[in-house]
Amino acid sequence: MVAQHIPVQRCVELLESLTGATPSAGFVHGMLTRAAGLLAEVDKRIRALITLAYAVCADETPLRVGPRAPKPGRKKAEKYLLVACTELYTHYLLGDRDLDTFKASVLAELTDSVLVHDRYRLYDSAELGELTHQLCCQHLCRDLDGAGEVYPDAVWPAQIAEALRALMHQSNLAREAGRDTLDDAIKNKLIKLFKDGVLVGLSDTTSHADRPGERKARLVLEVLRDREADVLRFAHDLNVPATSNQAERDLRPAKTQQKISGRLTSEQRTTDRYRIRGYLSTAAKHQRKRQLSRVARFDQFSLSGELLRGSAAGYGHAGAAGLGGCSRGRQVALPSRGSWGLRRESCVST
Repeated sequence: MVAQHIPVQRCVELLESLTGATPSAGFVHGMLTRAAGLLAEVDKRIRALITLAYAVCADETPLRVGPRAPKPGRKKAEKYLLVACTELYTHYLLGDRDLDTFKASVLAELTDSVLVHDRYRLYDSAELGELTHQLCCQHLCRDLDGAGEVYPDAVWPAQIAEALRALMHQSNLAREAGRDTLDDAIKNKLIKLFKDGVLVGLSDTTSHADRPGERKARLVLEVLRDREADVLRFAHDLNVPATSNQAERDLRPAKTQQKISGRLTSEQRTTDRYRIRGYLSTAAKHQRKRQLSRVARFDQFSLSGELLRGSAAGYGHAGAAGLGGCSRGRQVALPSRGSWGLRRESCVST
C-alpha cells in the first residue's frame, strides 16, 4: 500500500491469491496504523539526524486528502506534504502550506545547516530563525529559460543559465575527483560571466512593460543580484548541493500514488502512510550507499584505467587479482569512478 501504491482492495485480493485466506479490507487498512505506531521512535530519530546534517533539501507538494468539499475560506480541498531530506534520510510532514506547518517541521531546527529550497517565501520567514540558504539552481535555470522566451533577442538569459549549469557541472566533477574546492581560475571565470549577465539583464529590464513574463524575469534578476551568496554557495562549498532535486525525488512517490489511488480519505492514515514511507526511503538510501561503497572499494583497483589480468600464479586467489575466481588469462574491465556518479557524503551517518 505504501511502497507500491496498491489500493486496499487489491491488497486483499493479493493476500487471498497467495494464502487462500481473505482478510477484511478494514484489517488490511488497519495495518498502516500498526506499522506507523511501531515506527514512532524511528521517525523521531530520523528527524533528529536530519537536524545534524550539513545540508538539507526541502520541498512541498499539494496532496488530495480528506473530504472533497474545501474548508470555509479555501478554494481547494487539499493538504500539503512537506519533505526534508539528505542523501541518507527522509522525513515527511503532512499539513498546510502555511507558517504553522513550516514551524512544526524540521526546518526551524536547521540553524546549523544549509537549507536548499525553491525560493518559496516561507523558507525565508524570520520565525524559522537564522537559516543559511542555498537557492535551487535548477529552478533558477528554468526561470532564466522562461526569460529567454520573453526576451528572445537578449543574450543575458542564456549566459546566466549556462554559467550556472557550468558551475554545477564543475562542482560534480570536483566531487567525483575527490577534490574539496573548484579550480579557482574556472570558478572565477564562470562567476564573472554570471555577474556580467545579471548586470546586463537588470539594465535591459529597467522599464519592463506588462507583457506576460516580464515582471517575473525582472524579479529573478533581482534575486540573482540581491542573493548572490545564496545562489552561488554551492560553488564555494562542495558539501552543499546546487539543487533541491533530492527533495523533488522524495516527493515524486506522492504524485504517483495520487495517479493510482486518487484522493486519500483520512488525514491520520495519510500521516501514517508517510511515516512508513520516510522509513522505507531512509532504508533504501542506506542500502544504496552501502552498494556504492562496495563499488568504490572495487573501483580502487582500476583508478589508473588498467585492466585486471588473471595469471597462472594468481588463478583463484583473491589477493592476487582483487577478484576471487578470475579465469586464467581473462581480462576484467572495471567501471571508472565518474561513471557511477559517486559523491562524498556530507551528512551524519549511523
